[in-house]
Amino acid sequence: MLILAGCFALQATGDDWPQFRGPSGNSLANASDLPTKFETNSIAWSVDLPGRGLSSPIVVGDNLVLTCSSGAKQDRLHIICFDARTGQKNWQRQFWATGRTMSHPKTSVAAPTPASDGRRVFAIFSSNDLICLDLDGNLQWLRGLTRDYPNASNSLGMSSSLTVVDGVVVAMVENDSESFTAGLDVTTGTNRWKLERPKMANWTSPVAIPGTNGTPAVVALQSAKGVLAVEARTGRQVWNYPDGASTIPSSTFNDGILYVPSFGLTALRPMGQEPPRQLWRSNQLRPGTASPVILNQRIFTVNEAAVLTCGDARDGKRVWQLRLKGPISATPVASGSMLYCINENGLLQVVDTAAAEGAVVSEFSLGKTILSTPSIAGRALYVRSDEKLWKLTKPST
Repeated sequence: MLILAGCFALQATGDDWPQFRGPSGNSLANASDLPTKFETNSIAWSVDLPGRGLSSPIVVGDNLVLTCSSGAKQDRLHIICFDARTGQKNWQRQFWATGRTMSHPKTSVAAPTPASDGRRVFAIFSSNDLICLDLDGNLQWLRGLTRDYPNASNSLGMSSSLTVVDGVVVAMVENDSESFTAGLDVTTGTNRWKLERPKMANWTSPVAIPGTNGTPAVVALQSAKGVLAVEARTGRQVWNYPDGASTIPSSTFNDGILYVPSFGLTALRPMGQEPPRQLWRSNQLRPGTASPVILNQRIFTVNEAAVLTCGDARDGKRVWQLRLKGPISATPVASGSMLYCINENGLLQVVDTAAAEGAVVSEFSLGKTILSTPSIAGRALYVRSDEKLWKLTKPST
């Protein structure tokens, strides 16, 4: 199902957080002066939310956008834009789900994080409804992907987030039945390409790999079968890593290397049209639910026991371990040398990765269940639960 409208909007800035895990999809903020300690007066503002959601907020200029789902069946879909400076609601758009809304109690229909190209906002829900709005909230197009592909769903709920590359929004709709990944034109919502994918539930998100020396950008698609890299504009296969990978934590691309949750963690160097070169494997760096983070030539993973492991990104050797207070589902985000880790009980733990053995330098409790990955923009940390959205900044005097 495709609904079209006109499109127009604004440009993004360097401080934006336009997708899951930030500007480059690797959890790293462009700014390096985020506070390292938070107190009650660090809450610049907080707002109540109308429904559930695990999606991260995205920030484009002064626009903060996030998604929620409400109703007994979570079939009411919300896309909400707040003023990032004040928390004032700029607009809210609501849609009825056209696909299935069943999900595990721990997750929700608003689990995938939206994405923006700086001119438009793209939001997808577990019901496989994919909606494009401009930054003023005007509908540009809508795809009811379950209407187009009726068997595309799983019983636990979908959660793959979107990425936008070279004028294409990439949506992984991978499941036990009608499994596919599609590249949709950002202006019309029509398929640029569509690939059949392994028929198994998959909650990972696509990872963009920029082009170099005139080569086109590619997107790494991770599944239990491994990682397939395709051209973002055409869907043409570029290379394949067939050794298997996790279906929960996603890969991370940083400084020319793709770090894949496979056999613990495997570092791959893409080699153009050739198969990627494996640099190392480390079972000691196996991630749990959270995706890996690479910071200052160190790699950080959080396992099921909430143990933060630091490894050398060059050879995969473990450097130190630090037990955090868990459980932790959200992926940490980073600014400067600090990792910002939030657990399911709403406890924010700030870790100084430059300390010899790593050190938790501050803790701050928000008192709510939080499974969503935080976002960083404009010297502020944005965190959401099912009930609230917070902006955390330097404590006021």
